[in-house]
Amino acid sequence: MNAADDPRFDPVESIDLVQRLPGISDADLPFHGRHRIKEHLMRETAREAHPAPARSRRRLVLFAAVGAATCAAIVAVTLGVGGSSEHPVVAQTEPAAVQLLDRVALVAEAAPAPSVRDGQFLYTKTVGHSTSLSETSNGAMAAAPTDESAERWVSVDGSDGAVTRTARGTSTDPAGGRGKASVNGPTYRFLEGLPTDPGRMLEKIYADARLNHGEGSGSNTGPDQEAFVAIGDLLRTVEAPPGVSAALYRAAARIPGVVLVPEATDALGRKGVAVARVHKDQRTEWIFDTQSMRLLGERTVLLKDGPWGTAGTPVTSVAIVTRGVVDGAGQVPRQ
Repeated sequence: MNAADDPRFDPVESIDLVQRLPGISDADLPFHGRHRIKEHLMRETAREAHPAPARSRRRLVLFAAVGAATCAAIVAVTLGVGGSSEHPVVAQTEPAAVQLLDRVALVAEAAPAPSVRDGQFLYTKTVGHSTSLSETSNGAMAAAPTDESAERWVSVDGSDGAVTRTARGTSTDPAGGRGKASVNGPTYRFLEGLPTDPGRMLEKIYADARLNHGEGSGSNTGPDQEAFVAIGDLLRTVEAPPGVSAALYRAAARIPGVVLVPEATDALGRKGVAVARVHKDQRTEWIFDTQSMRLLGERTVLLKDGPWGTAGTPVTSVAIVTRGVVDGAGQVPRQ
């Protein structure tokens, strides 16, 4: 299926959309493959009517004259991440999504690093909701939204733990120190130690994803989807050093099945453009401001009617409101 399992999403038009976004020009990109990408897409579309032999089709993208970032993403997918050599699992990664993520990475890379010191806290305020299912008196299942708005303070070095405040109350994660931080529970000092090379970053993300969601784990998510979700969680929950943020975006571009969604709206009603990945009739989207390329938030949208709601319904949606550095938990940054 296409980017959003929607016939309105055209890959060539998606390339054009990315080219028209303000803020970063194509001259600033690490590759200049617009026309070559379009030619490649048109060739691939034409081949659908006359499929090549299996062995040849696995090599088609290897010879596409696209830029290094796009080629790296498409080659990884064409070789069948997660499949065997005889029966590769081929998932389309849209060049437009790769291109957008490169733009976002360039903006992230150019941003000034936050001035932090041990003993301080990274502050993040978000608003949004998730959806839960409950059984009604007549035995039917009903979906209802749950407020997920929160303020969170994460100790810079982990020595003072983390504090989260929601409508349901305040919770405290115990201090773990630097050695206890992880991909799923990062601190700023932990993030500083992550690789800034996209390939090495992706290896680290996948090592954790395969451990908990790979073969034999009992998980029905799978490493590819879990890697995409893990990167999204890192980018949304804790502000990372600029080089690390850029590497996370470029690593995400190499995950099979990443696509572009031309229009998306966050939990605050702000409109933007998104990159996304589809898993089990749901599309997880990272939404970016079309002017600044700043991450606005994330949402998961239903692609089919079901007990959770009708197609097009955001079952989860979280928008980033404020970020900053403060001296103590409970404090908020000066505006």
